[in-house]
Amino acid sequence: MAVRFDEVQVGTELPARSFPVTRATLVQYAGASGDFNPIHWNEKFAVEVGLPDVIAHGMFTMAEAARVVTDWVGDPAAVVEYGVRFTKPVIVPNDGVGAVIEVSGKVAALLDDNRVRVDLVATSEGQKVLGMARAVVRLG
Repeated sequence: MAVRFDEVQVGTELPARSFPVTRATLVQYAGASGDFNPIHWNEKFAVEVGLPDVIAHGMFTMAEAARVVTDWVGDPAAVVEYGVRFTKPVIVPNDGVGAVIEVSGKVAALLDDNRVRVDLVATSEGQKVLGMARAVVRLG
């Protein structure tokens, strides 16, 4: 069921989601994206360049956050703008559990042409990992 413009208001909350991230997830993403930077899979290299451990790809983190919006609206093509600032990396330990990205969102503004602005909050280990995460969505 598609979300309709007349059914939302400022403050409407989107269903929050949790996205598990393991080292295997990062290797799969590297294969799909072509980003084989060793900071995303090689712990020794990541530590040598000053990181605490392997980190998730920024674009992976950004994409997972966008899923909250696309799942809510039901049509990825309804997202007409999307942007974030990367504030902290998602640290992915090699402990069999990995990390979790927690994402919530809410309608922050009603715009013209049946569009709404959705503001997202993405955290991992209690740290905000994306800043200024916003999507503009055209609703029916």
